[in-house]
Amino acid sequence: MFHDSPIYDRLIAERGDVPAQVRREAERVSRELELVMRPSQSLGYDRPQSPGAGWQRAGMLPGPRPQ
Repeated sequence: MFHDSPIYDRLIAERGDVPAQVRREAERVSRELELVMRPSQSLGYDRPQSPGAGWQRAGMLPGPRPQ
């Protein structure tokens, strides 16, 4: 994007290519999140999922629970 800019070239020489570093780190985090977010069965575990485990759209309101 700024490859023909002497100011940009000087900043990269002084500080490093921060946008490229951020991009690499974001890609690494994205790969790690993909691994973590996979269901346990895809990792080779045969762990049964309990009902209600995981994210739920509607939570319970605070206060006493109805019986």
